[in-house]
Amino acid sequence: MTAPQTGLLSKLLARKSIETLLSQVPATAALPRTLSLFSLTCFGVGSTIGAGIFVLTGVVAAEHAGPAVVVSFLLAAVACALAGLCYAEFASIVPVAGSAYTYAYATLGEAVAWIIGWCLVLEYLFASSLVAIGWAGYATSMAAEVGIVLPASLSQAPLDVGAHGLIATGGLCNLPAAAVVILCTVLLLAGTQVSARINDVIVVAKVVVILIVGIAGLTFSKGAHWSPFIPPNSGSFGAFGVSGVVVGAAIVFYAYVGFDAVSTMSQETRDAQRVVPWALIATLTVCTILYILVAAMVTGLADYHTLAVADPVYVALDAAGAGLAWAKPWVGGVVVVGLISALLVTMLGQVRIFYAMARDGLLPPMFMAVHRRWHVPHMGTLITGTAAAIVAGAFPLRLLGELISIGTLLAFAIVCAGVIVLRRRRPELPRPFKVPGYPWVPVAGIVVCAALIASLPRDTWIRLAIWLVLGALLYAGYGIRRSSLRRPS
Repeated sequence: MTAPQTGLLSKLLARKSIETLLSQVPATAALPRTLSLFSLTCFGVGSTIGAGIFVLTGVVAAEHAGPAVVVSFLLAAVACALAGLCYAEFASIVPVAGSAYTYAYATLGEAVAWIIGWCLVLEYLFASSLVAIGWAGYATSMAAEVGIVLPASLSQAPLDVGAHGLIATGGLCNLPAAAVVILCTVLLLAGTQVSARINDVIVVAKVVVILIVGIAGLTFSKGAHWSPFIPPNSGSFGAFGVSGVVVGAAIVFYAYVGFDAVSTMSQETRDAQRVVPWALIATLTVCTILYILVAAMVTGLADYHTLAVADPVYVALDAAGAGLAWAKPWVGGVVVVGLISALLVTMLGQVRIFYAMARDGLLPPMFMAVHRRWHVPHMGTLITGTAAAIVAGAFPLRLLGELISIGTLLAFAIVCAGVIVLRRRRPELPRPFKVPGYPWVPVAGIVVCAALIASLPRDTWIRLAIWLVLGALLYAGYGIRRSSLRRPS
């Protein structure tokens, strides 16, 4: 019995060397290096400034933190900064597609890498769907203002989260959410360079409008809406009070997944070892400033109880009255267009995770098939787009936000642990970027991420467990036998 157990354990803990990872990315790679520091930062900001700022801000304020949602964003930013520095060190060592999945493969072994890859599938697939739901909420509101009203049966998911689990709503499908996913799938098939150019323009416009509207909105804010800043706890953990702020931080942590999107694009970035770490840092800085600005504005303009909707910024501007009427078309336009950029980058990250896992033999080869003309993994793009469209059309906002956060936090914690492991195992590796304050920064990252995971609702843990069981079955039935480490030829 000992020998088989040892054999299985060695398979589960098998690591791919840094040298092997780098050798898989020759200069003539199928994924050409076309991204600059500016474009990569725009990818990060485009992915990050999406549903988190335009959708989750209102839900967290209304159900967990009240006006202290600002503090929730700050706590999430601290956790993300700790993990982001660890991402930056890895990205400077291993500038290849795959992000946290690839980093775990090089440090903690194949089984842990699979868990991370499977969690990233959960993160990106559901994040794409959540962004699409947010886009649909704002697009539907804008259309209604000009007299175009979509029937509730075609603008509402058939499922929602009730007191005792999922409940039926009577809706057939969130058609606008599914439709925008299909649109982005078509844009991604046009190629990374085309997607990057479109994204650059959208992101610059989005940041400028958010700054203008956010600063203007603060001048109309009412101090009464910020009092009490932390509403008293209503009797259960996470329902306002300090625990609500912490739970809110765990939920809005999803808003910072742009970090992972940056590192998934390493293989398509020029001078990736230098550019990727700086793009990660720039993304966090820009996004944290914008999140705090918008969270303060939204809770200052409207009673936080009214913000549990898919379009809280719109609701807040409505509450401000005529003084900010000019801002609504600008915000509506930038949200509708800006969320498309977030959706583009999120879907693109999912496709690159599939590509990396297929490259290692853990998923079927079709996920790494690159189209001759478009130079994109077209099968992975089509599968991602189809799955995200189905989820966006069928599932509710609250369920997706919590599931995305727990998967993201787990991935970030393992990246922090991976930095410590690689420093011990391979201290001689060149590290163009090193985590400052080592080992305290990665240790703090692990602790903070674990604390935020622990604060999430029990149902979220149960759903994650089900997802991991499904992943374990897929790995046992396919990945462990087809892994490239077992087929060295």
